[in-house]
Amino acid sequence: MAFNAILETSNDVAKITLSGELDASTAPVFKEKVEEAARQNVKRLVLLVQNLEYMSSAGLRVLIFAKQKIGNKVDIYIVGAQEMVKDTIENTGFHYSVVMLSEYNEPEIEHV
Repeated sequence: MAFNAILETSNDVAKITLSGELDASTAPVFKEKVEEAARQNVKRLVLLVQNLEYMSSAGLRVLIFAKQKIGNKVDIYIVGAQEMVKDTIENTGFHYSVVMLSEYNEPEIEHV
């Protein structure tokens, strides 16, 4: 499955929908979307990853980059991670730096 990253921003919330396989060849596309979101001074970054089938260490590096680029004042939410992607995030301990959710619920995120 081809990789795709779509950025939408509204009300100080950037949502990036990721699908396909995030690896060394596709990580620059994700990084570009993160940089674009960071330039918009959002208060929250929501990564919708329900359709992300695979994430390599290159994808994880972009997640770490996102945390550094956006800063500690911006919360990062990872929503709907499949088991393989979730394992990659948890095995590295990065899940302590983000909020992992099984599904996206706007009011739930607004009040966290």
